Amino acid sequence: MKLLVSSIKLPNGTILQNRIAKSAMSENMGTLQNAPTRNLIKAYEVWSKGGSGLLITGNVMIDSRALGEPRNVVVEDRSNFKLLQDWAKSCEGTGTHIWPQLNHPGRQAFAAINRKVVAPSAVSLKMGAASGMFKKPTPLSEDAIWDIIIRFGNTAKIMQDAGFTGCQIHGAHGYLVSQFLSPLSNTRKDKWGGTLENRMRFVIEIYREIRAQVGKEYPIGIKINSADFQRGGFTEEESMEVIRILSKEGIDMLEISGGTYEKPAMVGYKQKKTTQEREAYFLDYIEKARKITTKPLMLTGGFRTVTVMEKALVDGNLDIVGLARPFCLYPELAQDIFSKKIEGFVTPLPTLGIKIIDKMGGIELSWYELQIHRLGKGKRPKKQMSGLLAFWFNIKSMFLKSFIKNN
Repeated sequence: MKLLVSSIKLPNGTILQNRIAKSAMSENMGTLQNAPTRNLIKAYEVWSKGGSGLLITGNVMIDSRALGEPRNVVVEDRSNFKLLQDWAKSCEGTGTHIWPQLNHPGRQAFAAINRKVVAPSAVSLKMGAASGMFKKPTPLSEDAIWDIIIRFGNTAKIMQDAGFTGCQIHGAHGYLVSQFLSPLSNTRKDKWGGTLENRMRFVIEIYREIRAQVGKEYPIGIKINSADFQRGGFTEEESMEVIRILSKEGIDMLEISGGTYEKPAMVGYKQKKTTQEREAYFLDYIEKARKITTKPLMLTGGFRTVTVMEKALVDGNLDIVGLARPFCLYPELAQDIFSKKIEGFVTPLPTLGIKIIDKMGGIELSWYELQIHRLGKGKRPKKQMSGLLAFWFNIKSMFLKSFIKNN
């Protein structure tokens, strides 16, 4: 564990105390008015005491009109600034950094909780019978695109002022930034679509706007897809070029993932058996990415044993190990690793037995959210929790938010 326990210095001078990071997971723990809750803050207090180098929050949405989930936290002004400050202080005195993940869902926004859904183009999600849960999006106008870009910068600045020690742009998993990058979801003919240079313009302008608002010393990261795993979509080669340009622009860290709602590779969906067995889902890609950037690379997806995590660092292809679901069941994860209390993690994949819902990963997402909710209530994780309970939680949250939206 020589490298896992070692610190790393980011390009802007920020030092992470070790190479273990909690990757972003949806907590769905805001109020129905999308403010942070005390339980959300408590969950991060628990994690911060676990000794990781970095905690990246779940989606912090930049626009209250565009939600991925009913109880997403939204930061578009300073109306909940004191709560944001308390959230940032959850890591105070632990040496752990905390960064918000900034996001806009684009077309990956449930119809039940969003009056209007926007995207680069009027291209609907293709998810079989589940497609009806999502509206056909309205293409963004030029002014609306710039409004979203400015919102990313505005939210980053508010979070910086509240005490968060960096931020991450969510550019993966089929959300809005990812939609602009993919020729499947971006069929525009103007300067925001067509060539890769045009399709990447949106994320480059977001980075520049955030940098202009937060300054040179504040770390900015991005989560980006290695590929969309869809024929005709965002390719590995295109992803490499985006990484090259963002590195040149001055990005401080790149987290590698992959997949979308349509092809959820990030949770192991249809990954090759050999890929699953070696644990790190996107290792082939990051080996290539290492050759084109000197920026710190974080790899998330599949890591489950300490031996594999350490070897990945020793091989030199990545700098930070990203873990998500293990943090829900092993909240003192880094501490447990360094004390040799645990050498591996078991992360169940709960199902409901209804094929369409299980394929979407809806039950497992909610199941892990509920584990985070337990941490926020001062309880320990419950590995035997029913999938049905998670399904009911999801339906109830969606119904309540839909009721508020329509009344």
